[in-house]
Amino acid sequence: MRADRLLALLLLLQNRGRMTAPELAEELEVSVRTVYRDAEALAASGVPVYAERGPAGGFRLLDGYRTRLTGLTDDEADSLALAGMPGAAADLGLGAELATAQLKLAAALPAGLGERSRRIQDRFHLDAAAWFRTADPAPLLAVVADAVWRQRVLSAHYRRWGGDVRRELHPLGLVLKAGNWYLVASVAAGGGEGGGRGEAGGGREDDRGGTGGAVRTYRVSRFLAAAVAEEVCVRPDGFDLAVYWEEASRGLEARVLRGTARLRVSPAGRRLLPALFGAPGERAVAGAEEPGPDGWTEVDLEVEGLPVAVTDILRLGLEAEVLGPAELRAEVARTVTGLAQRYA
Repeated sequence: MRADRLLALLLLLQNRGRMTAPELAEELEVSVRTVYRDAEALAASGVPVYAERGPAGGFRLLDGYRTRLTGLTDDEADSLALAGMPGAAADLGLGAELATAQLKLAAALPAGLGERSRRIQDRFHLDAAAWFRTADPAPLLAVVADAVWRQRVLSAHYRRWGGDVRRELHPLGLVLKAGNWYLVASVAAGGGEGGGRGEAGGGREDDRGGTGGAVRTYRVSRFLAAAVAEEVCVRPDGFDLAVYWEEASRGLEARVLRGTARLRVSPAGRRLLPALFGAPGERAVAGAEEPGPDGWTEVDLEVEGLPVAVTDILRLGLEAEVLGPAELRAEVARTVTGLAQRYA
């Protein structure tokens, strides 16, 4: 709306001082011509905004002028929890609200604190996505988020590993993990079709029909359809989203890392373990034995099932040797022999 844009222009000038028309146009995502029209509208309404010509010119407010129009709307207040995460706010449909809320807060701060806040914003950026991979598209994120905000039942068609299911979900929260969105929700009592189970991100999606009240994790990109009902959700007393996610993450790791590989690694392999395996690699290094005369050492590395463990360990190349279990060593040897024959 134009009124929101005029307020944003006013707050930008108040917070940052002199700004050129192209700078304002970029911030407001409008044309330079629109900036000139909006500045004229502000001046006509009594706001002391001036245009200065020349290379160092631009728009500015009369020295000492400060607006008191810094009250936050409900959506702007909601968006503040995402401060520092403009990408996540935009995904949830709160990008514009967050930008305006931050401008209003900056305008309400004393001059010194406002400058400190801008300096931190200029020097800190959060990028939640993992390296070398793109997040899964989640076209229904806005619908899912709406159910979360309004605490409404979500009628969902969901793609699992074992087949599609339909569920009546009670949304409890959204989690952004490595660039991907997850919905934490309980399944309505007696709702949905039967099914098996499949991993759904930070926790486990154990989608058995009739598991009323059980809290599960759903990857938002796997929703095939979703609609927000008018029925209000029942939120469990004392439910803590952060605590649930931490416990679910630990549970997932315990279920996935089902074995331990005994490795002999070179100094380079030891350095690679944390980079390639994350926390399990760090634990392996922390528990490593004293290196031998050649610098090689033995470590215990938590691994997944046999096929995944073979692929993971081969990433260490010639910097590691599998000592056990025997079946893992034999499978790595078979794979390496096959590769050597293929590339002979």
